[in-house]
Amino acid sequence: MFSDKDIEQIKSKGITLEEVNDQVSRLKDGMSYSKLVAAATIDKGIERYDDAEIKGFIEFYEAKQKELNIVKFVPASGAATRMFKFLFQFLKNFNPAKESLKSYAERNNDELIVTFVENFKKFPFYNEVITRAKKVSSGYEKLSEDEKYLQLVKSMLDADLLNYSFLPKGLLPFHKYGNTVKTAFEEHLFESTLYASSQGKSNLHFTVSEKHHLYFKNEFSRVKADLEKETNTSFNISFSYQKEATETIALTLKDEVFRKPDGSILFRPAGHGALLENLNDLDYDIIFIKNIDNIVVAEKNIEVSNYKKLLAGVLLEAQEKVFHYLNKLDAGNLEDADLKVMALFLRYRLNVPINSEFEEMTHDEKVTFLRQSFNKPIRVCGMVKNQGEPGGGPFWVMAEDGKISLQIVEFAQINFGKKNQQGIVYKATHFNPTDLVCGVKNYKGEKFDLMDFVDHEAAFITTKTQNGVDINALELPGLWNGSMAYWNSIFVEVPLETFNPVKTVNDLLKPVHQA
Repeated sequence: MFSDKDIEQIKSKGITLEEVNDQVSRLKDGMSYSKLVAAATIDKGIERYDDAEIKGFIEFYEAKQKELNIVKFVPASGAATRMFKFLFQFLKNFNPAKESLKSYAERNNDELIVTFVENFKKFPFYNEVITRAKKVSSGYEKLSEDEKYLQLVKSMLDADLLNYSFLPKGLLPFHKYGNTVKTAFEEHLFESTLYASSQGKSNLHFTVSEKHHLYFKNEFSRVKADLEKETNTSFNISFSYQKEATETIALTLKDEVFRKPDGSILFRPAGHGALLENLNDLDYDIIFIKNIDNIVVAEKNIEVSNYKKLLAGVLLEAQEKVFHYLNKLDAGNLEDADLKVMALFLRYRLNVPINSEFEEMTHDEKVTFLRQSFNKPIRVCGMVKNQGEPGGGPFWVMAEDGKISLQIVEFAQINFGKKNQQGIVYKATHFNPTDLVCGVKNYKGEKFDLMDFVDHEAAFITTKTQNGVDINALELPGLWNGSMAYWNSIFVEVPLETFNPVKTVNDLLKPVHQA
């Protein structure tokens, strides 16, 4: 299938021929769907704490915080293009010489453009866009209202003007405080000082696209001095790109390798699961993970950040117990009663089902089982009540070998053609807001190799269009889905107020994004 030239191209990307052949097989065999057993609900996979318990976990974390090497990991490579989808359609289809903005909105059933126009002054970029529109249009003041809005949108999106859709979400104007405008990137720096700093220092790692790296560095240089003075915190910022070696091939609908016009193989970015490599390169005691667009204005942030401390406190308490048990297992001289206590902790705290076979094991087999079950990375994930958001949620899942585990499952991993799987999804009560705290070191202080805990069968296959041709593309197991399938997991209910993503530009009008 592959020529010498192909093999040379494959190796130049840091990929082996065996890996590429495996990708071909996965694409030909089709996607492996998750086998849902039940939705995770309160007291059945999701923990809910009262105010006193929350206070206890927060204080436990705060007592340990100074001893910890902490980092906040923020996936930030996505361009903002999809935020402005309805505005691009508006630019393409609206002609003020032929119809009014109102009739355009009615004809296209476009409520988004109505909301955008009626609330334009509330957007954090209002002044910048108005200034640019007036500069490029000498007769701006003489334009009709509808013509002005068309010019404003052009000023926002035109490649020769503000070009907002080229920028990553992290560098867009997100929030406005009086005359000061702040990006999501700057807001994440501030947020880190509320829960992810230690001894006056905040470490943050942003995964970015190579074309945007310099823009992020320039933005950090712009805000660094004032923010460090304001928060009395020094910032250690690092960046990484999605690695070429994580890219995957695609097949045509005839199962042929898709090639570029010059005959070379098309390699595509493999989704956010590829960022496991970037996460694996970090050497910290605990890692907070949060998406770049899930950030609120400062006064709201102070309120919701306590829930990050809650998750961290839950992690540290569980981790402390796990390390204690592993050291006891190493020391030996344990009674069967000791092993039973450990098994109960594994079952009821780390959500690892213990079946009847455990009781039938020999003493040494129990020790081996417990050691293997405990000695894994731990993640504590916030879960919010389901409000009909698209995306993943917490479920109990059965693997091919019959073992059941607690997982975050994306809708794309679920076979909705099966009624019993549909029924389980409809009973789901909670949603995954991508709000994680991770413990990635073992009881000896050594960093786990996170690549050892991936379910490679949980890869995604999606149909895309490339140069007018339909292709089947392969995405690696999602970062918080299949890439963390063999971690120990604790899911904790957190308030819906902690989840405030910006999917369209109009989301910036919500109260949590308005100072």
